Amino acid sequence: MFELLKTFSWQELRQHPWRNAAAVLAVMLGVALAFSVHLINSSALDEFAQAARSVGGQSDLELRGVQGHFDERLFKTIAQTPGVVVASPLLEVGSYVMTAQGKRSLRVVGVDALSVFGISPDLMPIPQALAPSSNQARQMDRWALFAPGQIFLNAAARRIALPEAPANPPAAGALKLQSGMQWLDVNVAGSVRASGPALAVMDLGAAQDLFDKPGQLTRIDLRLQPGVNREAFARQLQDSPGWPLDVTVALPQEAQSQINNLSRAYRVNLTVLALIALFTGAFLVFSVLSLSVAKRAQQFALLGVLGLSGRNRLKLVLWESLFLGLMGSGLGLALGTALAALALGLLGGDLGSGFFSGATPSLQFSPVAALIYGALGVGAALVGGWWPARAAQLLPPAQTLKGLGNLGVGSKSHWISLFLIAVGALLTWAPPVFGIPLAAYIAIGMLLVGGITALPWLIGLLLGWLAPRLSRQTLPLLAVERARRQRDTAAVAVSGVVAALSLAVALTVMVASFRDSVISWLDRILPADLYVRSSAGMGASDTVYFSPEFVLAAAKLQGVQKLQPQRMVPLSLQASLPAVALLARDLGDPAQSLPLLEAPLPVPPGMIGVYVSQAVVDLYGAQAGQTLPILSKAFRPLAHTGKAPEAIFFVAGVWRDYARQSGSIAIDLGDFQRLTGDRRANDLALWLSDTSNTEALQKELQALAERQSGQASGQRNDPAPAPSVPAAPGNTVAGDAGPSVGGLLEFGTSAQIRAISLKIFDRSFAVTYWLQSVAIAIGLFGIAASFSAQVLSRRKEFGLLAHLGLTRRQILTVVALEGTAWTTLGAIAGLALGLVVAVVLVHVVNPQSFHWTMDLMLPWQKLLALCLAVVAAGTVTAWLAARAAAGKDAVMAVKEDW
Repeated sequence: MFELLKTFSWQELRQHPWRNAAAVLAVMLGVALAFSVHLINSSALDEFAQAARSVGGQSDLELRGVQGHFDERLFKTIAQTPGVVVASPLLEVGSYVMTAQGKRSLRVVGVDALSVFGISPDLMPIPQALAPSSNQARQMDRWALFAPGQIFLNAAARRIALPEAPANPPAAGALKLQSGMQWLDVNVAGSVRASGPALAVMDLGAAQDLFDKPGQLTRIDLRLQPGVNREAFARQLQDSPGWPLDVTVALPQEAQSQINNLSRAYRVNLTVLALIALFTGAFLVFSVLSLSVAKRAQQFALLGVLGLSGRNRLKLVLWESLFLGLMGSGLGLALGTALAALALGLLGGDLGSGFFSGATPSLQFSPVAALIYGALGVGAALVGGWWPARAAQLLPPAQTLKGLGNLGVGSKSHWISLFLIAVGALLTWAPPVFGIPLAAYIAIGMLLVGGITALPWLIGLLLGWLAPRLSRQTLPLLAVERARRQRDTAAVAVSGVVAALSLAVALTVMVASFRDSVISWLDRILPADLYVRSSAGMGASDTVYFSPEFVLAAAKLQGVQKLQPQRMVPLSLQASLPAVALLARDLGDPAQSLPLLEAPLPVPPGMIGVYVSQAVVDLYGAQAGQTLPILSKAFRPLAHTGKAPEAIFFVAGVWRDYARQSGSIAIDLGDFQRLTGDRRANDLALWLSDTSNTEALQKELQALAERQSGQASGQRNDPAPAPSVPAAPGNTVAGDAGPSVGGLLEFGTSAQIRAISLKIFDRSFAVTYWLQSVAIAIGLFGIAASFSAQVLSRRKEFGLLAHLGLTRRQILTVVALEGTAWTTLGAIAGLALGLVVAVVLVHVVNPQSFHWTMDLMLPWQKLLALCLAVVAAGTVTAWLAARAAAGKDAVMAVKEDW
């Protein structure tokens, strides 16, 4: 019997290679997309973790400043603490290096060469090899580790700073680094082995002098004695009398997990989106096997008469679906690996998110992940083949041989569907798990399954209402009555339509809502005519800035009606989370200057009002109308201003900030300057009297920056002032805000910033669009296969209609009308179900994943176009399938019962 079943299945697979190839292709694409996304993300994370370990070394504990830096006098105390074997002080500075293509970001780390090797050997400077003929040169080379103005570059930094120099041995060269509004001359004296993004290492004291940060550190790495408990030692340090509140003690893995936590939501959402193609692929397997079972119904019936049990018929179809799943999964894993390798080579590990921009990770293949995604592909194929297998099991042999069998799935109670929908609705109220909206994903799945299984009931209701209204139209009435009487069969046909369309509608609404919210947000935060910034992000905000003198001089330039500076300071409120951005700006009326969710609250006397983004609410428990103790504890003046007075911060409002997923806190500039004495700025917003003269004003601002750069340079070792290097058109630092006139400043009008921001948005969702298109294509192919299955199983019915006097054209019209009715119902159900899923995505998944909300926006034109395309595809497919089934063989098929 087994040999008979194997031969029967193998002959079916061989006789219809193209139809079965479609199912294999669907599974292959689903597995390939999901597996390639996983490989790209895991490879990027592995590259980042390796770079973090390379820079962080093998420390047991890390001491970090809350605002990035702290007093170096703590180092002496820590180094003499019992239990500490090695203490390595570091100063991390974000800066820019001048290149032929404009300025590029560069991380500079000042190290103590006498202690760094014991903890972070990859940060140990390696002097370049000099000519052996000069002993004096060798003597000077050994002291280059401690010489001022000498830097040592890693491989990534050499590629951008010295692109034409040989990588081994590292070539020397003069470079210019930015500090404030000036370029500082440095010399490349060697290399370091540290991997990852562009990095330069220099002596700690030399770095403090070069960047005007005397007595400051940003990190102290500790190696403890064997047997010392790290957690207990950390608590002992922080509880010791006189411990500075602006220094945190953290485990190294906490710092390394920051990018993992920040990018996790994006990676999980992208993986789920890739699995949508596999979800729709299961419906295509269902459609293909339904077609196969429909064409072989009489063969199954004959096998049943000959003694093949229904259970064995079930196994027969499941073995076929297993074969399709294994073949599709194997090809999908191979294709996914190739796609991941190609994407990593061409695009890096970014995938449009911005978290891993600039990284070029190597492919990290995971056999365990391959088994998991391969099993998902096989499971999807088996799930898709279950219902056709059940239909083959339950068909009555005698009636089927006479052409009276029914391959429908059978009527099920709609109460089960309503129960699934209700449970899915309840799950949307569940909180996220480890920052991932797992309950929301399960809710979406239950809503989809509940909605699709409720189709027979919904079709019966709608067509029952429509049938009496077509009582005088023979052909439409025949089509509607047939669809209503066979609503289980109709549900099978349109289930693929509903699955593909509902997901397409949900994603379209989600992306449109997000984009519309970002546009509204940009309109609120970009009121000025011209924006000038010194640094692209928080990493360099304390190194590259506008001096108070520059801000005052810029405000007095001709054509400037109003100028508002903004200061940006990173605050490390929790070691395992990325830094929060403290934005000091002139708030004026917060209801007008910030996109608040609700009206601002009055600030109680004696307190300082702050406005937190939604991410701060989710991550740190901030609530409007309450104080913010974590900010009061962390807030202190910068090192050069002395001790700050005690301050109690009151959360006066919550606002939307789509630019900083890790959170931001807005404070009035006057309060910030009063507390810290820091009058520097990182961004300038200018209102102009004549907006047509923007280019001339940019040149004046650039000239002003160069004059002040020359004056400042003359006060610091009197090097020659660095000439400005114009940036290439449209080439700015990562996080572009607009074209820059020169190397020191970056300019952008509100229109330019808006256009570039939307371009970045579209780039971030480019993968989303592509995955959505693949899922829709698979779903549309499923429509064709479903209708082919249904029409081919009705050959004798068409023959009977022909004997009753209907012409071939009338039969085709009836079938086309049935296709229109079924796909219209599927489009309505898919649209309604997609809108429900979109509400979950917009109001549950996105807030739980990225900690921001958005307004629901319905792009009706796109949605109607999707629905009309589905209806048209279903109608044409039904008509084409009927042409093949309503010919002479259909008439002859009726004689088989005589």
